[in-house]
Amino acid sequence: MTTLPDLNTCTPAAFVEALRGIYEHSPWIAARAGALRPFASLAALKQALQAAVTQGSEDEQLALLRAHPELAGKAAIAGELTAESTGEQAASGLNRCSPEEYAVLHELNAQYKEKFGFPFILAVKGPTGRGLTRAAIIAAFARRLNNTRADEMRECLRQVHRIAEIRLNELLRVQLRFGPRVMDWAETLGAISDSPDNLTCAYMTPAHRRTAGQLRDWMLEAGMDAHVDAAGNVVGRYAAALLDAKTLITGSHYDTVRNGGKYDGRLGILLPIALVRYLHERGERLPFHLEVIGFAEEEGVRFRSTFLGSSAITGRFDPVLLDQQDGMGVAIREALREAGHDPADIKAIARDPASLLGFVEVHIEQGPVLLERGLPVGVVTAIAGSSRYLVELSGVASHAGTTPMGMRRDAAAAAAEIVLLVERRCSGRGSLVGTVGQLEVPSGSVNVIPGQCRLSLDIRAASDEERLAAVDDILAGVSAICARRGIEEKLWKLVEADAAPCSPRLMERLGAAIEAAGLPRFDLLSGAGHDAMEMANITEVAMLFTRCGNGGISHNPLETMTADDAEVAGEVLLRFLRSLEAQ
Repeated sequence: MTTLPDLNTCTPAAFVEALRGIYEHSPWIAARAGALRPFASLAALKQALQAAVTQGSEDEQLALLRAHPELAGKAAIAGELTAESTGEQAASGLNRCSPEEYAVLHELNAQYKEKFGFPFILAVKGPTGRGLTRAAIIAAFARRLNNTRADEMRECLRQVHRIAEIRLNELLRVQLRFGPRVMDWAETLGAISDSPDNLTCAYMTPAHRRTAGQLRDWMLEAGMDAHVDAAGNVVGRYAAALLDAKTLITGSHYDTVRNGGKYDGRLGILLPIALVRYLHERGERLPFHLEVIGFAEEEGVRFRSTFLGSSAITGRFDPVLLDQQDGMGVAIREALREAGHDPADIKAIARDPASLLGFVEVHIEQGPVLLERGLPVGVVTAIAGSSRYLVELSGVASHAGTTPMGMRRDAAAAAAEIVLLVERRCSGRGSLVGTVGQLEVPSGSVNVIPGQCRLSLDIRAASDEERLAAVDDILAGVSAICARRGIEEKLWKLVEADAAPCSPRLMERLGAAIEAAGLPRFDLLSGAGHDAMEMANITEVAMLFTRCGNGGISHNPLETMTADDAEVAGEVLLRFLRSLEAQ
């Protein structure tokens, strides 16, 4: 059996030979990576191999891609694949395609090769290493045909690295401790939904309550005391030996957006449960109480109010919200009572800040930064503050054929100018971003000049000063545009959330844990809101981001990550917990 110490101490030629099958017909990759030996960890070896490819010339990268066979192509049918490719394609049943599936794949291979000039590459063993279905492979094939050549070349190289990662695991007989369990649990939760067609888990629906019950059961099995509190939070406690010890809280939310992904929020609950299970099996206790909290509501889907779960923990839950209704006229208090909770008990949930060591949240990045840099994890510096508004514009609806251009009061034209204003003001200014995510012409008609238009404004930045300055400029610009065009404006503020900087002390501990795992530390901003923003009101907070696949897409069924990245995040979080013990 090959081991990492073997690879670190063998001759350069033996190193290249040992890794011969990791990258398809490309021994130059191992030769260049081998110059960086010894490797402190498997993660460090993977990074070195990846860096060799990244630093290679475009011709070398293209040669690497072209060394890969087509999926279910002629080489596969003729039995001319490498042993590694043969096993991988067989694991996904590509050797058992129906005639119709072979025909579809043949046509897709031809279209793809003609457009891009290299074969379609996909890690067919998938995020878990157990194999994608043929239907999933064909769907990915068809979807990626829409990419640009540059984007698709980058995606193919990422898939090559994923294939190499799986092959390295098999070569070294790596047994992942946390990742596969987390991925399996995420699949189980992903099957519990308000909708039969997609994953939707909104606050206090039957699917939400079933999800809470499943999380509680897993916490109990892991060795924690666990319960569902009056706000619907699932709370697991792994007690320290000393009763008067302080408490570190970790966790995230388990509700989802409509038609959402399986890992947003849930990774930050499932991974700590897996770690506690590991600690409990070893009989290992921490010198502080560890609470894992599945926050009941963060997305605001059903009742249009975010952070209901974490605000109960911080003691900032507003009782007025109990009368807020969903689209069916059901108030929050009614939904809670139907689920067996007493809204009067929510006040007692609040934690005493003096009893806390801090809060750390593990979360998928929900963006492409880590993916583009080839890094599995990163340290969050701050969570961007946000300002959100709804804007309603009123002009005059009139005939599209008879009203001269200079005499129009076109609400949609004003809205279009506002969209460009937001883009212009927020571009090229560091962490500042601006989005018009909703744009509507109510009762619009093809032959009528729009008399009304509604749009949203979403402005975010790491610096509150920078964000508020941009908001002032944009709102002034909106007024100027409307005055010039003869449009009446109405404005509603929906959200005003301050930025939440992460604790330098906890960031350093996370960064040190990443480096101890043999990986480079990389810091990045969170542009999305998280429960850590609310928790920052009562304690120090930190966040660990994990890489997203599929271009970093999130809030979408295509949201994905790998068992290996979950494993790295677990190792980092475990080292972080033990470093607090040393502290």
